[in-house]
Amino acid sequence: MSVLSELKLVADKKPRNMPVIVIRRNKLAAKLWEQISLAKSQIDGTPFVVYKFRSIKDPETGVRKQVEVPKRIKPWWFQSETGKVCVVIRYGSYTLELAKGKSSIEVASATELIKTLEMIKGAVEAGELDAQIEQASKSLRSRFDR
Repeated sequence: MSVLSELKLVADKKPRNMPVIVIRRNKLAAKLWEQISLAKSQIDGTPFVVYKFRSIKDPETGVRKQVEVPKRIKPWWFQSETGKVCVVIRYGSYTLELAKGKSSIEVASATELIKTLEMIKGAVEAGELDAQIEQASKSLRSRFDR
């Protein structure tokens, strides 16, 4: 018996480009991963540092080189007037509106904050926030059409 006869063979091709909405979902999911890791590190009291590459010009030789520098990550959560922790979801410089007129999520504690961020990340990967991401993306692109 042949090994190939045991496998399920299909006539399908690898797509050349990912759809734009999938790229945007992945971008937001990566930012949510940073927020989850930042929250976990603040609870544990350990530093959380993500590095990015920056191109600088060497003053002596004049040659450009890539240098790894720490990336500044701002937390998406804040303390409300009632003492609860509120989380907003950001796409670029815009805050996503999760429901009509409501853009933040109230949580009771830091451990609940991590669970909430993980739930939101799952919703983003499932495509539940595609309309909000598309709206924020249109708003961001409109600023570049000058």
